[in-house]
Amino acid sequence: MKKVFVSTSIPYVNASPHLGHALELVQADVIARHHRLLGDRVFFLSGTDENSLKNVRSAENAGENVADFVYKNYLNFYNLKEVLNISFDDFIRTTEKRHFDGAQKLWMACKKDIYKKKYSGLYCVGCEEYYKEDDLINGLCPEHKVAPELIEEENYFFKLSNYQEKIKELIEKDEVKIIPQSRKNEILSFINSGLQDFCISRTSERAKGWGIDVPGDETQKMWVWFDALSNYINALGYGSNDESKFLEFWQNNDLKIHIIGKGINRFHSVYWLAMLLSAEISLPKILFVHGYITVDGQKMSKSLGNVINPYNLVEKYGDDAVRYFLLREIPALGDGDFTFEKFEKRYNSDLAGGIGNLLSRTLVMINKKNVIFNRNPEAIFVDKNQEVNKKIKDNFIQFNDTLSEIWELVSFCDKYIEEKKPWAIKDKDENEIVFSNIIYSLKNISQMLKPFLPDTAEKIEEQIKTLRPEPLFPRI
Repeated sequence: MKKVFVSTSIPYVNASPHLGHALELVQADVIARHHRLLGDRVFFLSGTDENSLKNVRSAENAGENVADFVYKNYLNFYNLKEVLNISFDDFIRTTEKRHFDGAQKLWMACKKDIYKKKYSGLYCVGCEEYYKEDDLINGLCPEHKVAPELIEEENYFFKLSNYQEKIKELIEKDEVKIIPQSRKNEILSFINSGLQDFCISRTSERAKGWGIDVPGDETQKMWVWFDALSNYINALGYGSNDESKFLEFWQNNDLKIHIIGKGINRFHSVYWLAMLLSAEISLPKILFVHGYITVDGQKMSKSLGNVINPYNLVEKYGDDAVRYFLLREIPALGDGDFTFEKFEKRYNSDLAGGIGNLLSRTLVMINKKNVIFNRNPEAIFVDKNQEVNKKIKDNFIQFNDTLSEIWELVSFCDKYIEEKKPWAIKDKDENEIVFSNIIYSLKNISQMLKPFLPDTAEKIEEQIKTLRPEPLFPRI
């Protein structure tokens, strides 16, 4: 049995989740479910990043206690598990003791590469990152379109420069594989420009006392990214009295997959690798880097205020409808635009008028004609189903293309029905052949859909079993 570790990144809880967070959760869920169906032993992790300065400032702006504020928003992220049918095995908050213990242990494990110095730099609270002036666009952070703050203080630094050649080699040789190639190229370009040591702490005063103490120095709090990245191993028990899961799913596991957005690729592909190398801890195997959901061409962002609420979408259209749009309309490894018009068009054409209509009309005709469908499928149907299965297996992580292939099979069945016109067939044997072919395909479609639309897959199987057609997706 193969072991697989799958994780999302951990979002800041300075506001409620938006559809971009739902995209990452659903993508990670599909990968986790896929591996479980293959019989692999999976550990699927998600969580929330609660120690950032932006969380503190958002709480202050809301006039709320920081702990109460982050707890309220943590719940909004955690509850997406039920709303979107997400199957994670664990969910870590960075305010938990297990996270504090693991982050401090990692700091000590990296001690040889940590030093303290006075520093002056431009800091974007939205990114929780220092920027060089050359990185800014018209003096503004390229992500959040705001001017960074000038910070001058004495902090701890990590000797990133010690690991430049090793990280470059790991990425070039795909020992740590970055998907897609364009994101790999970006990281290699960044490395080739020369890696500089980076600041990994801030004064407790600037942090407003919020965050994880630097071991042995209560005047400093860990930089949020240093502590946040350690969540992946802390959730597995790193730094605890029982590190068995850490040993099983991290240290002694070759398949560790991070699903992250392109905006935080550098933190995972460079900083995280350097920290793990310094601590002599095993490295992740795959960094699956997705794009953004845009609204009118702009990144969907809490900071920009152009967010779509996933709770509202699911309440109106259902969880699998939202999952389908995210996986089918948004390129797996690129950007995609959201509009309600696009959503409803995809819903009506593919869901209500596609798989929903195929299942309903098939079962209605079977009941009306009292057809038995236990014949072996014809060769043309066996070949078509096997062809689609092979394409899915060969290109699974291109979720939009994979779903397109499945819907080609739906269309194939629809076309077959239109050609055969089973409602007009009188011959009992011919009817049995026709509906055996369609039911064979519907059963395969339900299997193919299990990682993507788990509720729908279950409903298809149940309706075939009971012969009681109910709308999968009522037309809107």
